[in-house]
Amino acid sequence: MMAVVVWEWLNEHGRWRPYSPAVSHHIEAVVRAGPRAGGSVVLGQVDSRLAPYIIDLQSMNQFRQDTGTLRPVRRNYYDPSSAPGKGVVWEWENDSGSWTPYDMEVGITIQHAYEKQHPWVDLTSIGFSYVIDFSTMGQINRQTQRQRRVRRRLDLVYPMVTGALPRAPSWPVSPGSAASPPAPPCSCPQCVLVMSVKAAVVNGSPGPLQPPATRKNAPPSAGVKLPPAPGPGAKPQDSTRTGRGSVKTAPSQGIRRQASSTPAGATAGSPASPPAANGKTGRMALATLNRTNLQRLAIAQSRVLIASGVPTVPVKNLNGSSPVNPALAGITGILMSAAGLPVCLTRPPKLVLHPPPVSKSEIKSIPGVSNTSRKTTKKQAKKGKTPEEVLKKYLQKVRHPPDEDCTICMERLTAPSGYKGSQPTVKPDVVGKLSRCGHIYHIYCLVAMYNNGNKDGSLQCPTCKTIYGVKTGTQPPGKMEYHLIPHSLPGHPDCKTIRIIYSIPPGIQGPEHPNPGKSFSARGFPRHCYLPDSEKGRKVLKLLLVAWDRRLIFAIGTSSTTGESDTVIWNEVHHKTEFGSNLTGHGYPDANYLDNVLAELAAQGISEDSTAQEKD
Repeated sequence: MMAVVVWEWLNEHGRWRPYSPAVSHHIEAVVRAGPRAGGSVVLGQVDSRLAPYIIDLQSMNQFRQDTGTLRPVRRNYYDPSSAPGKGVVWEWENDSGSWTPYDMEVGITIQHAYEKQHPWVDLTSIGFSYVIDFSTMGQINRQTQRQRRVRRRLDLVYPMVTGALPRAPSWPVSPGSAASPPAPPCSCPQCVLVMSVKAAVVNGSPGPLQPPATRKNAPPSAGVKLPPAPGPGAKPQDSTRTGRGSVKTAPSQGIRRQASSTPAGATAGSPASPPAANGKTGRMALATLNRTNLQRLAIAQSRVLIASGVPTVPVKNLNGSSPVNPALAGITGILMSAAGLPVCLTRPPKLVLHPPPVSKSEIKSIPGVSNTSRKTTKKQAKKGKTPEEVLKKYLQKVRHPPDEDCTICMERLTAPSGYKGSQPTVKPDVVGKLSRCGHIYHIYCLVAMYNNGNKDGSLQCPTCKTIYGVKTGTQPPGKMEYHLIPHSLPGHPDCKTIRIIYSIPPGIQGPEHPNPGKSFSARGFPRHCYLPDSEKGRKVLKLLLVAWDRRLIFAIGTSSTTGESDTVIWNEVHHKTEFGSNLTGHGYPDANYLDNVLAELAAQGISEDSTAQEKD
C-alpha cells in the first residue's frame, strides 16, 4: 500500500495544521534514521522561521524553546493522488496580505473539485461556511458575502511511504531490543562537546554520564505545561496514524537536508542508550546536579547551536533586564525537567485583557456622542416591495448582452440563466446592468440572490461588492454600551480610552438566520472592546454605532476558532479586545488599526455619510 505522509501539529483552536512539504521531509529523514538521530527534530535546520521549535518523537510533541509551550504532533496519511501527493497547496489571503495554507482536509476537498472542473465548491459539508469560486479565485463567506482571494501553487511533493500502514507509534519506547543492537554514540561536534561537559560537571563519577533509559507512558514533568484540551471543533488525535511501523519510506527528491544529529539529541533522553554501568540511570545522575551545573550544560549546548548556524530567538532572564543566551531557556528547561527541578527560566509576556478597576464616578460619557448605550433595532424592508421592484431601482435592462459569463450562474449572458429556482415574474433570458458599477447579470439570477439574502431592500454586487441601498445584517438582539475610562491604551499615551461592551444573550434563530427556529449560543459575552479617545477613535465609534443599528457587528454562524455552529460570531469588522497587550493580535499598540477598521466598515457600506443618513 502506498500513502503520502503529512506531519501536522494541533493549534490552540483544536485544528490540525500541516507542516510544509520541506519540513515534513526533514522530519521523515530523522524518523528514517531511527534512534541514531536522537529522537528529536530541530525544525530550524530546514526553515529559519521555525527556529524556536523542536519535535520530540517519543512523546509526539512540538516544544517551543523560548516559552516552553508543548503542542501535539501527528504523522498523517493521505491518498497519493490527492493534493499533497501532487505538491499542490491551496492558500487564502489573510488580513495582513500574506498567504495562509488551508487545513489539509480543506485543501484536498478544494483540489478535488478543481480537478473535476467544477465552477465552485461549497465547504459547508466539511464544517466551513465558505464557497470557493474558481472563476474569480475567491473565497466567499456564505453568511456575510465577504470575499478573500485564494491561490493554488505548486510546492514539493510530500514524502511517500509504502507498505502496511502502522496502527501504533513505533518510535522506540524501551532502551534496547534484542532485534536491534544499541547505536554507537553520535560523533558530531555538538554531542562530543555536550558529553564532555556532562562528564566534567559530575566530576568523580565512574565514567561518562549516560542518557537515561526511556519509560513507557512517562508522565510530563511538573514544570512543563501541556496544551489545553481541544475545543468543540477539534479532531481527536489519531494514534493509529503516527509512528513508522513496517512502512518503508520511499526515496524522494524533496529532502533538502538529512539531519545526522539534532540539538536535543544529546540531552537526557536518547532511547537507544543503555543504563550506566553502576545500574543507575542517567536521570538519577542528572538529579544530583545543581542548578548552576545544569545551566553550564545548557550554555554549552546553546553555543553549539549558535556555532552550527541554527537560528535562535531572543529571550530574557527572570529579572527582565539583561539578555540571556538565545537558546538557554529551552535547553535548560529540558535538562532541569529531566532532573526533576522546577522549570521557571523565562517570564512570558502577560496577557492584559482588561484595564485596572474603574469606579462608577470615573466612567464618563463621550463628548459628541449621545447616550451611553443602545439596543439592537431590527429594520425590515418596506412591506409590499417585491424583489423585482427593489432591483428595478438599481438596474438597467441590456437588450444586447455581451458574449461573456454571468458570474452568478456561470452561464453565458446570451443564453438563459442557469439558475433552476422558480421566479415566475422574471424571464430567465433577461439581462440587466447595475447602474453604479456597470456589472451585468441575468436579472433572474439577481432576484434569486436577493431572495437568498436578508431581503432588506439593499443589493451588493457579487463581483465588486458595491452596495446599493442600505445594507443590514442578521445580528441577534442585544445591547451596546460605550463610555470613557481614565486609562490610556499602549501607543496612545495622550488620551483616555473608549470602552465598548457588547451583550448578546442566547436565543432562538429568526427567519433571517441559518436555521430558523433552532436555538443559538452566545459565548464570551459581555465582550469588552477598546478604542483610543482621539478624533479618529471617536469617528470609528460613531460608525460602529451605525453598524450596530444596522445589525452588522455580529451574525449567527460557525465559529472559526471553536468550530461550534449556531453561535454568535464576529461579522468581518475587527475589534480590539486586549486592553494592555497585543499577544493575540487583538490589542494595542497597532498603528494601522483605526484605518483598517474604517476600511472594513466602508466595505459594509458605512462611511461618514452614513451618520447623516441615520439621523434622517
